[in-house]
Amino acid sequence: MKKENLIYEKLFPVTDTVQAALALVKRGCSELLLEEHFLQKLAWSEATGKPLRIKLGLDPTAQDIHIGHMVVLNKLRQLQELGHTVIFLIGDFTALIGDPSGRNSMRPPLTQDQIRENARTYFEQASLILDREKTEIRYNSEWLMKLGADGMIKLASRYTMARMLERDDFTNRFQSGMPIAIHEFLYPLMQGYDSVVLESDLELGGTDQKFNLLVGRELQKQYGQVPQSILTMPLLQGLDGVEKMSKSKGNYIGITEKPEEMFGKLMSISDDLMWSYYELLSCRSMDEIALLMKSVESGVNPKDVKVLLAQEIVGRFHSQSHAERALEDFNNRARGCIPDDIPEVHIVGVPMAIAQVVKHSGLAPSTSEAMRNLEQGGVRVNGTQILDKGLKLDTGTYVVQVGKRKFVRVTLL
Repeated sequence: MKKENLIYEKLFPVTDTVQAALALVKRGCSELLLEEHFLQKLAWSEATGKPLRIKLGLDPTAQDIHIGHMVVLNKLRQLQELGHTVIFLIGDFTALIGDPSGRNSMRPPLTQDQIRENARTYFEQASLILDREKTEIRYNSEWLMKLGADGMIKLASRYTMARMLERDDFTNRFQSGMPIAIHEFLYPLMQGYDSVVLESDLELGGTDQKFNLLVGRELQKQYGQVPQSILTMPLLQGLDGVEKMSKSKGNYIGITEKPEEMFGKLMSISDDLMWSYYELLSCRSMDEIALLMKSVESGVNPKDVKVLLAQEIVGRFHSQSHAERALEDFNNRARGCIPDDIPEVHIVGVPMAIAQVVKHSGLAPSTSEAMRNLEQGGVRVNGTQILDKGLKLDTGTYVVQVGKRKFVRVTLL
């Protein structure tokens, strides 16, 4: 029986195993389109023993991956464990254009050198979550470079301007008189063409990617393929609990950060946000998470439950021994203890104003930021809170602290 027919006719039995797989795929997701079609794809896969092809595309617009990327990467890992083929697509060509999703202005294009450097680290970091041996890594320059001008014109002929302007961010910019460059319309087309080339059965993305993923479905239909199903995942809120996690907003946790830094940041999230992190990042079952929620409702301190989450995440990217040491370090800091392993700097120039000490020791990016920390009571020297912004330090060695997690041993000469 041809695979092309599977989403239009109920050809294969939906077993309990298939239903369980569907429930796992849907965990934490925002939307699965079209669910009944994807259910039949899972049934076809079980009946034939052939894996589905699961696609995730990421443009290398920055050098590092943060735990916000874990949301879709965790889902890919779950699909790998179900036996399906995961395609980790690095959009080295589409990054030249820049994804206009969620943008209210044109995105500055990256250079090829920037893209190449960023792409170098992407899969290495993603492999901390994915099973490297079961992951197919591809670069879309492999086929998009070969399209040429005639191929690009043919591709552009398959979609209308009216359909493009259905996209909210394009519509908003158009109505407000903000510029939209022609090349931005090519982005969703090329992302959709990736799905055609890779013969994707399911594409994952954040909720802001829905339009692009739908373009992929439409192009697959035009090329005579079974249109891919679409799984959108929520955008993880950052540490501030307001904006989506983003390196540019400073509300992120990098997956290669030191265990103590990662642990401390996870402990800083609100008690309410913790449950979203559990659902989207934890490997615990939903039943386990429900029991943890009930325990908090019954009087267990939310902090203790947050410690379990922080230890799980740190242990995943480092080790359980690192997670234990990070917890010990966190408790020591909470008691006002100074960590054993802190950076040391030597600074020439005494006496030196405390704001300059904070800046030159790397605890603040600028003097104005150092002053803000002082005004907020966030600076300590040898464990004593500094309220005098005019304080000057003479020759000697001091432990300078900003906030709860930043320490430097400073020697002034």
